[in-house]
Amino acid sequence: MDDQNSRQAMISAASATKCFGELAAVDHLSFAVERNQIVGFVGPNGAGKSTMLKMLATFLRPTAGRIFIDGLDVVERPLAVRRRIGYLAGDTPLYQQMRVEKLLHFVGRARGLDGQALRQGFDWVVEILGLAPVLRQRIDQCSTGFRQRVGLATALIHDPPILLLDEPTHGFDPLQVLAFRQLLRDLKPGRAILFSTHIIADVEAVSDRLLIINQGKLLGNGTLSELAAGVGKPDAALEEIFAHLVGAETIHACEVGRNPVLQPKAPEDKR
Repeated sequence: MDDQNSRQAMISAASATKCFGELAAVDHLSFAVERNQIVGFVGPNGAGKSTMLKMLATFLRPTAGRIFIDGLDVVERPLAVRRRIGYLAGDTPLYQQMRVEKLLHFVGRARGLDGQALRQGFDWVVEILGLAPVLRQRIDQCSTGFRQRVGLATALIHDPPILLLDEPTHGFDPLQVLAFRQLLRDLKPGRAILFSTHIIADVEAVSDRLLIINQGKLLGNGTLSELAAGVGKPDAALEEIFAHLVGAETIHACEVGRNPVLQPKAPEDKR
């Protein structure tokens, strides 16, 4: 992907790389997310998803390659980039002693909102995320699901055109997951959305395209049908495609929750 094409997309990376010592957490990733598009970012634990999102959000500087947000280089124009994004970090960092209402006003003002714009942004996120019952509670008194919703509210309150969401359904119950999927669909027009998850069903339900990575390398980039064709199995489900690409041998269900779990291949005995 050349720089010209990178600049035209809302979110793009060209050979983006991040090394920690000798470890390449992200290894020459190239991809793009267009306006009006939801892209699911999938990979095993430690695959490099959170590191890539942190580079997109300007929290980490890339070791090599270039990254653009709405045509802006994240290294050269970090402040301008931050004004255009809503970023939900994987650990949902929040001020635990603040009440939800005060936190949202604080974040809104930090995002440059005041007066009517702040009131509108506040009212909007409270409505779409169902936060009214906890507005006067402290963050540390909220359930895990409500804390995650508050985190999403901080990413959305300034109505950004680009959303970077790291494990956004963490802590959600099944009904909250369904509501979140509908929220993404509602937010899609006019925006570019990139979200990471371990939950295959979330990706299948809302994503226009998928990025599959493992050990920092991009293994798949396309629609579900394109990825299935790429592994030579046109009718394959995403679980099977994922298993094929990351080198897994079998998929079985957990005893609790029946969630898909990948069983890695045993190393070959070359003696």
